[in-house]
Amino acid sequence: MKTLLEIAVLISLLLGVTRVQAQPLHDIIDTFIVTAQGESSSIQSASLDDYGFARRVYLDLTGRIPTVSEVLEFVGDSEPQKREVLVERLLASPAYARHMQYTFDVMFMERLPKKHVPPEEFQTYLRKSFAENKPYNRLATEILTADGSVPELRAASRFLLDREIKREETVRAIGRVFLGRDLQCAQCHNHPNVDGYLQQHYYGVAAFLQRSYLFTDPSSKVVSIGDKIEGDVTFTSVFTGEDGKTQPRLLGLPEIQDPQQEEQPYEVKPDSKNRGVPKYSRRLQLAPAMTSSDNQAFRQNIANRIWAMMVGQGFVEPLDMFHEGNTASHPELLTAMADDLMSHGYDIKYLIKEIVKTQTYQRQSELKVQDLADEKPRYLNGTLKPLSPEQFAWSLLQAVGVVEKTERSVIAALEKEDANFKEATAQSAVLIEEKVSVALKSQIESIVNVFAGSNAASRFDASADHALYLLNGPEVAKWLAAGQDMLLDQLLKMDDNQALVSRVFLTIYSRMPSDPELKLAVEFLSVGEQGREEAVRELVRTLLCSAEFRFNK
Repeated sequence: MKTLLEIAVLISLLLGVTRVQAQPLHDIIDTFIVTAQGESSSIQSASLDDYGFARRVYLDLTGRIPTVSEVLEFVGDSEPQKREVLVERLLASPAYARHMQYTFDVMFMERLPKKHVPPEEFQTYLRKSFAENKPYNRLATEILTADGSVPELRAASRFLLDREIKREETVRAIGRVFLGRDLQCAQCHNHPNVDGYLQQHYYGVAAFLQRSYLFTDPSSKVVSIGDKIEGDVTFTSVFTGEDGKTQPRLLGLPEIQDPQQEEQPYEVKPDSKNRGVPKYSRRLQLAPAMTSSDNQAFRQNIANRIWAMMVGQGFVEPLDMFHEGNTASHPELLTAMADDLMSHGYDIKYLIKEIVKTQTYQRQSELKVQDLADEKPRYLNGTLKPLSPEQFAWSLLQAVGVVEKTERSVIAALEKEDANFKEATAQSAVLIEEKVSVALKSQIESIVNVFAGSNAASRFDASADHALYLLNGPEVAKWLAAGQDMLLDQLLKMDDNQALVSRVFLTIYSRMPSDPELKLAVEFLSVGEQGREEAVRELVRTLLCSAEFRFNK
């Protein structure tokens, strides 16, 4: 293993050159990962073949498995840069925005039920934000400043409004989601197990919101956030009995002092009919402080989360437990990645693209050496990633043919409405994606409700409910019934059992079967004609129930 000093020197050399000569981030990542392992780097896994890469990148960038035609088109492409071309195309697709909508909705809202802002409005806001590649610091600013009074940003206010700016819920969410630190246990005293989580840190975040309150318009009954000019934060440690107070602050950064109060401190004075709007709002200082270049925690947190989303395991795990006793597996690399993201204007697509280009991302998950004693990830092998409930739902509906059937119906309806409708344009693709998403909304939500279970995206919690849903669920039975003009009907038209098995594997696993798999499956299908339909159905169901389908490997 290389020493930390050697690695630090390496990163300074890589980043200390002129901008024209600077290495691309993906090269820096790979250099760091390999160099940090020293001689151990020889055990890194081989690169994914084209089948494996297609499945992984479709799941990571669009939230679903690829179709058979998408797999075969990619595998058959002889262009040497075809992987980069595919990534560019997927990042530009409306499916990318939908997938990021799901991912960040869970991150920001943790599957909380509706209170004041409909979840679908917040999800639409997120989808549009990722479709336009809104810089992450701007997205964070909108979410942390939106008060529900401006219609254009009403949806963004869900983060604060649906937590009703209650101290316990909101401070913890801000710390976890934007700083990568769960400060909950520093509410009544300094964290007993984490030296760096101080009570003043918890109340420093609380001080931004101390003067904010929920206001219900007496006429419209619409709830928004108002602010007052008074209200300071004090606290007492239940361990030591010591009293403390703090101005708004983020972690160890300086306190933000209030300006001298004006003679007329309000734009709108709060009363029973009017939402308070002071000339100076502590709450509105939160976003600038959060996204400031002085706040390293903000950029390191989002870089770590994107890395974990793409690679399967963050440099820091759990994602919301950054502290000195739980250091990053590759601290200098995380710093370099976070700083590079900031220098590129918090362009999330840029960071994703650079990660996908790495050899690290494109490695197989099969291990050369079983070394389970490592406390920190080394990223010499791909990581088995359980599909999120949303990824599983879209992939299941894709596999059985529901998505394709719905797309055909949507396109037919659009062509009927407009004789000049052209399916191949970018604008049409967005429209088709939106209409398909609306049409499948109830089915997606039904599957997600079964498979969501724990909110922890990094954990795989199989349950009896999952197995029963796939084996005996009425929805699955309907999708796998004959006469639905979906996958089963397409397979039953195929006379060649070898071709049929290959089609099933391509549809569900995005790969061809191995010789033993092909032999076994063909033998299973070699029954009398009366039992063939049931045999094909059971073959499909078996693959859908398998671990390979439920993991992104």
